[in-house]
Amino acid sequence: MIAVGDKAPEFDLPAAGGGRVSAALLRGRRYALYFYPKADTSGCTVQAQGMQESLEALRKAGITVIGVSPDPVKKLDAFAKKYGLTFALASDADQSLATAYDAWVEKSMYGRKYMGMERSTFLVSAEGTVEAIWRKVKPAEHAGLLLGAA
Repeated sequence: MIAVGDKAPEFDLPAAGGGRVSAALLRGRRYALYFYPKADTSGCTVQAQGMQESLEALRKAGITVIGVSPDPVKKLDAFAKKYGLTFALASDADQSLATAYDAWVEKSMYGRKYMGMERSTFLVSAEGTVEAIWRKVKPAEHAGLLLGAA
């Protein structure tokens, strides 16, 4: 399992707006990868809106925010537009990044087990190591946790 102090996994993912997000492009900057289950659902919307509201303070603290979900880019584009999200939303359609961060986990609902995204966040230092980890975060509290580490 990934831990504080580990080298952050490399990645290169398509993002909303037609761009890409990669560890290489972020090298030398502090960044937060926050994993969320599904765009435009109630919890994920609350979480994204909290990030958007805190974005300027996070930027001033030197933290670049990247939301990561298994949704296709087209859905991420609609989500960003609908809620005015200006931070990067990356599509991890094959769950490779979530798997590397141990955020693709077995879940259970009504007795049925399935694989899904754990709502979790990883703060990566400018040197490329994992600086902080928050697992099973509550959507409404998420941005505050990240700001507290800034």
